[in-house]
Amino acid sequence: MKERITMHVTETMIDPGLRRAAAVLGRAAGRARTVDDLRKPTPIMDRIARAVPIGGIRRRERWITRRDGSPLRVLIVTGPDPAPEAAGILWIHGGGYAMGAPEWEIAAMRRLVRTGNCVIVSPDYRLSRLAPYPAALEDCYDVLLWLRDHADELGVRPDRLAVGGASAGGGLTAAVSLYARDHGEVAIAFQMPIYPMIDDRGRTDSAVDNNAPVWDAVTNESAWRLYLGDLYGGNVPAYAAPARAADFTGLPPTISFVGGIEPFRDETIAYVDALRAAGVPVEFQLFPGAFHGFDAAVWTPIAKRATAFLLDRFDHALRTHRAPQP
Repeated sequence: MKERITMHVTETMIDPGLRRAAAVLGRAAGRARTVDDLRKPTPIMDRIARAVPIGGIRRRERWITRRDGSPLRVLIVTGPDPAPEAAGILWIHGGGYAMGAPEWEIAAMRRLVRTGNCVIVSPDYRLSRLAPYPAALEDCYDVLLWLRDHADELGVRPDRLAVGGASAGGGLTAAVSLYARDHGEVAIAFQMPIYPMIDDRGRTDSAVDNNAPVWDAVTNESAWRLYLGDLYGGNVPAYAAPARAADFTGLPPTISFVGGIEPFRDETIAYVDALRAAGVPVEFQLFPGAFHGFDAAVWTPIAKRATAFLLDRFDHALRTHRAPQP
């Protein structure tokens, strides 16, 4: 029998440039541990998001109607002078499915619109502390359909729709791509699930007993319990936890990266390997010594390398991939 390997992270395992950042990012994230912790507001992260400079972009809000008739807020971000026939990007914020808002992702969205001609729409989806699965997936998918239907108004080419996000946003990216493939209503040109939260089982070597900064095994289990609700520990559908999917054919070309010491390392590697085996074009990098959300430490060399990789591949995807609408 294979000996079980667990991810007990020591300081020497952390990239030297990230060691000081670990404490800073851990405090900012609040190190929520339990389901009750995740139900609480996140004032520190909200203050940080409000403090991010927004120069060089245009942002506005729209309210659209959910399938149940309730209102859903959408943040729209563009460059100062968007060109015609832009790509339309559904960018989904992270936060373990329980926390966050589109404003948390302003810095990431600004980098994207500065890299290529695109219009970003980011849904203020229902968090798991308010409504468990499938609420967030339904909201994100409905906004993707809204993006498709309002492409002309937004200055977007309908065959240039993409989906992306990090952490839970990456998990919802993978889930939306699966859902879109299976329902055949909307075509996605490419997807960017960044260190995605996609496996509720927590059984991979990198997930078991992981004590890395920012997001560890205990927090991960609590977040999945809150997101899945009564489904936790039972028959969980792939639209909730995309690592459970059995068929990866026909999914969009994919860009992803993950840190080498974080809980999502092995599930991300397994996911991109499954995509490649199914014939899906994949651009992927592993960053040894990096914990969850490490790219937020933008001043560190390893975060700069990860961001450069993402933006380079994003620029290439904008120029390369097209998916005509059905």
